[in-house]
Amino acid sequence: MNFGIALLVVGGFFLGGAYSIYKADSDTDGRTGPQIAFAVILLVAALLATASGILYLVG
Repeated sequence: MNFGIALLVVGGFFLGGAYSIYKADSDTDGRTGPQIAFAVILLVAALLATASGILYLVG
């Protein structure tokens, strides 16, 4: 497996995790601050891993 493809797969996992954490809200409390912060951190990690994977494959 190519390293660039592995980075794309990791980026996909991070993106799925960010979506899962963001959608897991409570009926009474809604989304909490740490939940949104962790989802944003995972989203940034997903974007970085995906961009790195694309750049690795292109370059």
